[in-house]
Amino acid sequence: MKKLLLVLFVLGLVAPMQSQIIKTEELSEVVVYATNYKYLNSIETQEEASIPVEMLRRKVAAFDVKNSEYYQDDYDVYNINFYIPEGKILAAYDKDGKIIRTAEKFKNINLPNSVKAAVLERFPEWTITKDTYITHYYDNKGVTKKYKLKLENGDKVLRVKVDEKGEFL
Repeated sequence: MKKLLLVLFVLGLVAPMQSQIIKTEELSEVVVYATNYKYLNSIETQEEASIPVEMLRRKVAAFDVKNSEYYQDDYDVYNINFYIPEGKILAAYDKDGKIIRTAEKFKNINLPNSVKAAVLERFPEWTITKDTYITHYYDNKGVTKKYKLKLENGDKVLRVKVDEKGEFL
């Protein structure tokens, strides 16, 4: 019985030491191509975007058209839709996988502080009940962003449009 306990004790000490032996292995080189960095840089703002919006934009930028089931050599433009419960993005890619343009629409997201402050300053007694965030990106023209807001004050309803800087349109 003592020998059995001694053998188990020694195995208990040796087994963890065997698992801690470090093995090194050389991995192959990985090359990362930033095809749509221009889209991400153009679409980002000074203020932090809502998390669902940011996550979907990163998915759009990382989408690989050439390895998708839709890719064929015959087409010059590929229109791909991306959906989440908060909104959607329609992205047009060229045959090399570069984003040509996007149309984005999100509902009831976290608004930037500049928009909230502008609405509060101009309409102090009103509350924002609904919002729609619309963005259009064009590779050669840049980005346009606007917020359509529904404001309520008791029985009164007001609809306004604001850009990302908080300027009313």
